Amino acid sequence: MVTTRRRQRTGNPLPQPHLGEIEVDQVLRALGEPVRLQIVRSLAAAEQPMACGAFHLGVSKSTSTHHFRLLRENGIIAQHEQGTSRYSELRSDDLEDRFPGLLAAILDAPPKRSLNA
Repeated sequence: MVTTRRRQRTGNPLPQPHLGEIEVDQVLRALGEPVRLQIVRSLAAAEQPMACGAFHLGVSKSTSTHHFRLLRENGIIAQHEQGTSRYSELRSDDLEDRFPGLLAAILDAPPKRSLNA
């Protein structure tokens, strides 16, 4: 289950859409990619913002940066820079306000099974 929480952000926030600009089709499209869904699941379980380098995604740094940027630009995560690190957190409260129950349903869904299994 997704818990909602509001945090005091420090550092320099990166641009992100306002709540009313977040579109459900963009959220669903962004979360349809396994690496991005893995990032969101990790952030949902985190107690505090996570440094981007703390994720073990099995992709190159440039690919990882691409996935984080898409999540931020589609309103799913917020990011801020602090020193030389970039921190990410899930916009769970905003997503719940905009699309009640959507994020919880996505995160509570069982992982996709491989066709070869």
